[in-house]
Amino acid sequence: MTAPSIRVTEVDFITIPTADLTAAMDFYENTLGLSRSSVWQRDGEEPMGAELLAGEVTLSLIVASRLGIEFRPHLVPIALRVDDVEAARTSLQEAGVEFLADTLDTGVCHMAHFKDPDGNVLMLHRRYAPKHD
Repeated sequence: MTAPSIRVTEVDFITIPTADLTAAMDFYENTLGLSRSSVWQRDGEEPMGAELLAGEVTLSLIVASRLGIEFRPHLVPIALRVDDVEAARTSLQEAGVEFLADTLDTGVCHMAHFKDPDGNVLMLHRRYAPKHD
């Protein structure tokens, strides 16, 4: 079998389902500190999505039901890189975010898992060991 001749150059966005776009935008903007780049909707209808910038990757919040998709939160975490996992965790805990377990040290990185208001699992992440080829 011959491999297709395409070249993926990067990830443009990651879609995150939501049942409540207003609450999701508030959480991602005001709790996580991400910048909103757009809100999208069809003419005359309520907004059905919003995009927020997380470094070089866009997080695209979508109201799943508005697109005919059954709402189901992501149960596998999206890793959000931070400079200091413990400092970020403390800040989020002070804002009322509950974490799912203690911070994990894997031997190469620190991880701390939590959920957004819709139940999508997110992770604070920081790799401290060098990457190997």
